[in-house]
Amino acid sequence: MWDTFIVFRSAVPIFVAIGETLYLHQPWPSFKTWLSLSTILGGSVIYVFTDNQFTVTAYSWAVAYLASMSIDFVYIKHVVMTIGLNTWGLVLYNNLEALLLFPLELLIMGEFDQMKVDSSKVSNWLSFDVILPVALSCLFGLSISFFGFSCRRAISATGFTVLGIVNKLLTVVINLLIWDKHASLVGTIGLLICMSGGVLYQQSTTKPKAPKVEPKEENDEEQQKLLQMQQAGHEANSTQKQASS
Repeated sequence: MWDTFIVFRSAVPIFVAIGETLYLHQPWPSFKTWLSLSTILGGSVIYVFTDNQFTVTAYSWAVAYLASMSIDFVYIKHVVMTIGLNTWGLVLYNNLEALLLFPLELLIMGEFDQMKVDSSKVSNWLSFDVILPVALSCLFGLSISFFGFSCRRAISATGFTVLGIVNKLLTVVINLLIWDKHASLVGTIGLLICMSGGVLYQQSTTKPKAPKVEPKEENDEEQQKLLQMQQAGHEANSTQKQASS
C-alpha cells in the first residue's frame, strides 16, 4: 500500500540523523529535533499495528528500503559537500550515470520489448502529442535534479529527508479520497501523527565552527615599529648632546 511506503519513508530521518552524526561528524540533534523524529516513529508504529494487509514480503522490502535510503541520504550529503562540483556539475554527472545504466535497465526489466509494442501504436513520433509530454518530462526531471542538489547543499541530510516526507501529505490526502486500499481510522491517525512530526521538525544545527582568531593588522605593527624607531632616535640624539656637553 502507498500509505505503508510513506510511513516507512517517515522513519528514515531517525536513522539519517544518527548516520549524519556518526559519519559526517555533525552534532547530535537538539531535544526538539529528537522529539519530532520520535513523533514520526510513534505514528509509524501506530500505523503498522493497524495495517490489515500486513505481509512479510512487503515489509521485508520496506525494511530494505529503510536501510538503503538511510545510507543514501547520508552518503549523497557527503558527496555534495566534498566532491568539489557546483550544482550544475552534480546534475550533469548524475544524469550521465543514469544514461549509462539505461540500456542495462532496458534489457533486465524487459522494457525494450515493451517499447517495441508501444512504438507500433504510434504512427508519428514527431507529433505534438508525443513531443510535448517528453519535453515536459525532461524539463521537470532536470528541475527536480537541480533543486534537489541545491537543497541538499543548503540544509542537512536529516532536514532534506524530513522535507521529502512533508511534501507527501497531499499524496496521502489524495490516496484517502480516491483509493480504497488504505488504513483504518486509527491507522490514518497514526499516519497524520507521522506527518505532524515532520512539520514540527527543527533542522539540526550544523557543526559549530571554531571562532576565527583575527590576525593583527599590519598597519598596527608598522606603527609600533615606527614609534620604536622614533624613540630610539630621540634617545640617540639626547645621548649625543650629553656627550658633547
